[in-house]
Amino acid sequence: MTNTNQHIRTGYKPSPLGPIPEDWEVKRLGECTNLLTNGFVGVATPHYTEDSDGITYIQGYNVTEGGFNLRGIKKVTKEFHKKNSKSSLLEGDLLTIQTGDIGLTTIVPKDLEGSNCHALIISRFNNSIIPRFMLYYYNSSIGRERFRKIETGTTMKHINTGDLINFLVPVPSIEEQKAIVDLLKLWDTAISKQTALIEKLTQRKHGLMQQLLTGKKRLKGFEGEWKDVRLGDTGSAYGGLINKNKEDFENGNALFITYMNVFSNGKIDIDDLGQVRILPSEKQEQVQYGDIFFTVSSETPDEVGMASVLLNEVQNTYLNSFCFGYRLNDFKTIVPLYASYLFRGDDFRKEMYKIAQGSTRFNISKTEVLNMRIIIPSIEEQNAIASVLINADKEIEIAKGKLLHLQEEKRGLMQVLLTGKKRIKE
Repeated sequence: MTNTNQHIRTGYKPSPLGPIPEDWEVKRLGECTNLLTNGFVGVATPHYTEDSDGITYIQGYNVTEGGFNLRGIKKVTKEFHKKNSKSSLLEGDLLTIQTGDIGLTTIVPKDLEGSNCHALIISRFNNSIIPRFMLYYYNSSIGRERFRKIETGTTMKHINTGDLINFLVPVPSIEEQKAIVDLLKLWDTAISKQTALIEKLTQRKHGLMQQLLTGKKRLKGFEGEWKDVRLGDTGSAYGGLINKNKEDFENGNALFITYMNVFSNGKIDIDDLGQVRILPSEKQEQVQYGDIFFTVSSETPDEVGMASVLLNEVQNTYLNSFCFGYRLNDFKTIVPLYASYLFRGDDFRKEMYKIAQGSTRFNISKTEVLNMRIIIPSIEEQNAIASVLINADKEIEIAKGKLLHLQEEKRGLMQVLLTGKKRIKE
């Protein structure tokens, strides 16, 4: 039944946030919080410490949606922590990124209570709000969009903590907040389990690569010694396009393989390629099926010399100059699909690290890559190994698809539950 005068459903009322249930309120964050402040803003590096009694120092890059990435976590001295006690964290505090990925929010768990933080917005709620309810609202598409409406700045967007005092939020009863939280936590649990499964499958594939690509484990039916070959004896190298301007990419007439296409996952995805303009006078090598591409320069040794293989038949497709191509003489020594795994394997990557030159930036030369040696099995065994690894990839992709589905379902639920469009009791 609908109230035709106001075009609002029976049981709902108008509000600054749109129609909400009659028993919900709209409040300012300032009314809902005991603390709404910034973490330390300034240069904290002089206060970093390696001491075991240092205080965990959470920064924006440690924040994920509702969780943490603690790789690279820093610690600060007790003196610094004491001086900046206003940003000492309690369990249930929300930490929101205010510059960069604006609005992305996590919640402080018990084991991080007593930590400090850098340039994050801290929301500490009073008894009118269950913190996890507001965590879901902050991270919902509605919440993130509303944060974007109050962002300021030109080159670097950010939100001011002062502007959040009057930021309006929907407030159902504590009982309904709890019911919404309990339901969404079921999806969180399913998402967490699926994420763990993907990690398990990824580690399993990594283990298979370690064993199969080195011959430490042989597939049933295969025996005999592997061949030791010099990479340059199996093919030849060619360079990529140089001196391309911005306009060349806006008026493209050919497909273009970039550094990131090569770096991504070992196999070139044609659907991800952009376009570039090629002049008739340019006599540049076009790429072909089975070509192997190597990145030649990077700020980290982990990215330099990373390889990907083209496993599609293409025409009028070219390579970026930050990479070089390697074309096999034939496919009787190395199978392209096998190469896509071999050149991503740990053993090959370790050898690539050895030839990377530089300090602030790392580079490799075609000549040194061509002089590298590889140990390979017969074509038949290469195909069998590639088949096993393809199946491992398929398992991972299926698991990732299920994860995306769960995440989409959760986003849809958040959209209707956090606005009151759908009530759990209905």
